Amino acid sequence: MGSSALSVRASPFDVLQRWLPKLVLAPSMLVVLVGFYGYILWTFVLSFTNSRFMPSYSWAGLLQYERLWNNERWWVASKNLVVFGGLFIVISLVIGVLLAVLLDQRIRREGFIRTIYLYPMALSMIVTGTAWKWLLNPGLGLDKLLRDWGWEGFRFDWIVDPDRVVYTLVIAAVWQSSGFVMALFLAGLRGVDQSIIRAAQVDGASPATIYLRIVLPSLRPVFFSALMILAHIAIKSFDLVAAMTAGGPGYASDLPAMFMYAHTFTRGQMGLGAASAMLMLGAVLAVIVPYLYSELRNKRHD
Repeated sequence: MGSSALSVRASPFDVLQRWLPKLVLAPSMLVVLVGFYGYILWTFVLSFTNSRFMPSYSWAGLLQYERLWNNERWWVASKNLVVFGGLFIVISLVIGVLLAVLLDQRIRREGFIRTIYLYPMALSMIVTGTAWKWLLNPGLGLDKLLRDWGWEGFRFDWIVDPDRVVYTLVIAAVWQSSGFVMALFLAGLRGVDQSIIRAAQVDGASPATIYLRIVLPSLRPVFFSALMILAHIAIKSFDLVAAMTAGGPGYASDLPAMFMYAHTFTRGQMGLGAASAMLMLGAVLAVIVPYLYSELRNKRHD
């Protein structure tokens, strides 16, 4: 008999079973291609146009990037991002690691304490920003409370101080994100080989030495993951600023995401907002690409 006689014709059910995963994933892939990569490409095109309230496709070259370079508000937002992002990442990492090490001691009520630390992460940035806006308001928050208790000389008006308002954003962001960092490191600590720790204890190493010299260095992938996630949060921070300070006083607490929104949707400068969005994308890629390169290189060596 010929080879065609030996082959078995696939039933409609087999064909459907083979194509069903592709059909299920197709809508999601279409949304990602159009709603994510498509809009990135569209924004990239708009950044080279004279678009104002509505998209315009008249070519303007690097005009919008030159305007951005000469825009004082953009430089204030960029400086704030460096200050906010740097402090936010470092403080969140330090607090997260310390909390993880504390919980790794198998203390009592660990589950209850872990829930308390993780609770802020369950809140949206809008809620966090609104709550801290009330707490730091000199007329009704902690400042007023302590003065009512007799601390007449106490002053904590950073949220209305143009030189210090960015630090209030750091306080709120660290409060929300440090618990998440703790969860990442606690999971990493629970995965460390206990035989290595016991061997170090037998050699007389102190707990501090064990964590600093053995445990934490072995959590390098967790450090990279936490750093990437925190940097991404810092760069795209908009809702926290919008709820807490709205970029004020003036534009003293502006971040690039707030700058982009204000110029694109409220000031009728869509081309300038698109240019700022592309620079923000570049900042995100500057964080993600080295991380991905490092991970792929390590896997290739393994």
